[in-house]
Amino acid sequence: MQATETKTTTPEQYLEIETLAEYKSEYYDGEVVPMAGGSPNHNRIALNFSGALNFALKGQKYDVFMTDMRLWIPRQRIYTYPDVMVVAGNLEFAEGRKDTITNPLLIVEVLSKSTKNFDLGEKFEFYRTIPTFQEYILIDQTKIHVEQFAKTTDNKWLLSEYEDENATLALTNLQFEIPLVDIYSRVEFNE
Repeated sequence: MQATETKTTTPEQYLEIETLAEYKSEYYDGEVVPMAGGSPNHNRIALNFSGALNFALKGQKYDVFMTDMRLWIPRQRIYTYPDVMVVAGNLEFAEGRKDTITNPLLIVEVLSKSTKNFDLGEKFEFYRTIPTFQEYILIDQTKIHVEQFAKTTDNKWLLSEYEDENATLALTNLQFEIPLVDIYSRVEFNE
């Protein structure tokens, strides 16, 4: 019986590859995973949310990032690209980097059928190891459904769900509210 050898990539190798790559990939503790392309609904939702958030936080000490800013999760050895992130105060970068942050307050993921379970399960578990992380928003792109997880002062996560387009999502850690009808503006649901 012959053992199979699994080739792992170091974080340094990944960053070197990623710098030259035409398409983005994520890094999970030695494994490089190519990212799938986004759908029009995915892009509309991420842009609707981040645009409204960026406008609402204008002039305040927050940075809003969309998909191109990489996140490093050191305890898990993961590099990933959340759909939307907000950083409060000064940006903290991964060692030796200016394109990879480590201190998001808020993370938003737009769900697809292929990523839904991972984003809600393991990925959320990974994000919770980030000390500054306080709020997680999951937005379904196939129907009106938003899940909001907010960290409480006793380190518990409180879930709120929204399914009515007339409902308004109010963030817990930022002065920001957005009607679901604005999140889903121009989104076309398939039957």
